Amino acid sequence: MQYFNRKALVALVVLLLADALIACFCIYRSHPSSSVAPQEKGAARWRVAAITDSLYGGASTVHIRDAPQRSLSFDFRLSGAIANPWASAALRIGGADGKTVAEDLSKYSTVTFLAKCVPANSLLLILTLVDGRVTKPGGKPVYLPVMTYFSCNEQGMPVSLDLTRLTIPDWWYEAEHVDISRRSYELDHVTKLEFGASPFSPREADSHVEIADLALHGRDDRYLAALAAVLLAGWCAYGIWFFRAQSRALIATVDARLKKDLSFVAYRQLTVSPVGDEDQAAILRFIATHYPDSELDLERVSAGTGANRNRINDVLKTVLGMTFTGYLKKLRLTEAARLLTDKAAATVAEIARSVGYANCSYFNKVFKEEYGCSPTQFRTRRQLSQPRTTLKQSTDIPVNFCTQENFGDKR
Repeated sequence: MQYFNRKALVALVVLLLADALIACFCIYRSHPSSSVAPQEKGAARWRVAAITDSLYGGASTVHIRDAPQRSLSFDFRLSGAIANPWASAALRIGGADGKTVAEDLSKYSTVTFLAKCVPANSLLLILTLVDGRVTKPGGKPVYLPVMTYFSCNEQGMPVSLDLTRLTIPDWWYEAEHVDISRRSYELDHVTKLEFGASPFSPREADSHVEIADLALHGRDDRYLAALAAVLLAGWCAYGIWFFRAQSRALIATVDARLKKDLSFVAYRQLTVSPVGDEDQAAILRFIATHYPDSELDLERVSAGTGANRNRINDVLKTVLGMTFTGYLKKLRLTEAARLLTDKAAATVAEIARSVGYANCSYFNKVFKEEYGCSPTQFRTRRQLSQPRTTLKQSTDIPVNFCTQENFGDKR
């Protein structure tokens, strides 16, 4: 059992380490994150572009500044030339050929950044999507803008915006003849992100905006579900292996103990087989026939055989190499093992009394100490083992008292 315990401990440590590594991987992958970094000219992905109202008669201006990676810096000035002026810096998603493409960002649900502006301002974040429900097959793409406001000041403010709860402007429904009750959208075809002036931005005034540490974040519960499945499967496999291996180890322990007790299983033959010393035969015969007496002790053996206490102990040590107490215990427990196998209708308490144990709890304790399993467990193994063998003959020792498929309770 000590070898099994060491093996089980090593397996447990390996399982815990494997679970920790898998958990770290799955948790990391369940929270996808991607930086939105404007690239240099000629590179793919995000490209910076200035957007103004000049095509509609406005005079607003935008000037893009050089900025570190994952940052966007620009100046803008809103003009009052038209009723609704606008100016923004856009991050377009494009390929190396310079063409704007749509990208699936549906795995992301949040955008975070640090916003700094001079003067303090209320700006707009606008995502432009290709609306597949409005775009006709083979026709020109219909673009859907979704937006939300955020604040910024001279010191810089951390901003976190939910990309799944952006607002569709009312003018778009009229322009595209879409039912105004449809408020949902998908982030599977995103073409650009814009940071620009809002209706609350100052007009005819120079404004400066810096957007730093721009990143997209999401949540993919499939990895968490996979983690739960892997953990469940791993611990179930460990549990099955543990109980089967423990059962095999227990069987081996019981078999080893039973093999040591061959001489005690054969106690009936000792009562009839001739021995060289008549005193020895009388002592062994008396113990073999009176062991069911719970009051049996050296005094009673001495009175029944006429031998003194020292002579009795000398005989037992010479013949069996044990003391009276040790031999009596072995004799009773070995007979109890036979009765547990042969007398299925008898209760454990009845068998305990029949072999000299008046106290059933004490009998359970000493039986388990001797054989490594409780009387109930021992009986279950024997009843379910096939083919069934018995202990009625002195040499008829079962190879297995327990089967790994029937690992029962342990007392």
